Amino acid sequence: MTQTLSLDNLHVGEVGPVSLQVGPGEILCISGPSGSGKSRLLRAVADLEPHEGRVLLGDTPASDLSASDWRRRVMLIPSESRWWHDHVRDHCGPEQTEDLKALGFEPSVLDWPVSRLSSGEKQRLALYRALTLAPEALLLDEPTANLDGTNRDQVERWLLERIRESGRPTLWVAHDPEQIQRVASAHYRIHGHQLERV
Repeated sequence: MTQTLSLDNLHVGEVGPVSLQVGPGEILCISGPSGSGKSRLLRAVADLEPHEGRVLLGDTPASDLSASDWRRRVMLIPSESRWWHDHVRDHCGPEQTEDLKALGFEPSVLDWPVSRLSSGEKQRLALYRALTLAPEALLLDEPTANLDGTNRDQVERWLLERIRESGRPTLWVAHDPEQIQRVASAHYRIHGHQLERV
């Protein structure tokens, strides 16, 4: 079920008020200087950071759900992924072989110990992991930051295809103007304490 992700008069830290809507399958890119509050804004949307205002998925405000239910539906993938089990498979939902191949992996990677993964492999597999859990909206914090050019392009293509076909509204923090041009349905920049349309 495709729905709109809405931010209604959201304040987090010194950033705000932020009011915007991300429609089904849209990618709204957010840029801004280091320390401007981009990651905090995503964390507020995921209800991981104290904030004022409301966030809604469709007609459902975050406040109507438990924090864990909200985060299953509106999923944050941070720039530095966290892993708590020993093996990759134990973090993931049902195996998606085509998605693994699109990201440059064989299915056997699911049986690898997490300790074997490079930072770039962790980043790609954190995205895979998130999508196997079938969230309804995505919050991506610099999802290609640790990747070389080839893997960045591969991940971008895969994400664009999966976001558009599933209709997931997506907030994507990015710093590369060329990437923003390639992926964004709309681009907003944090300037001072405000989010401005570019």
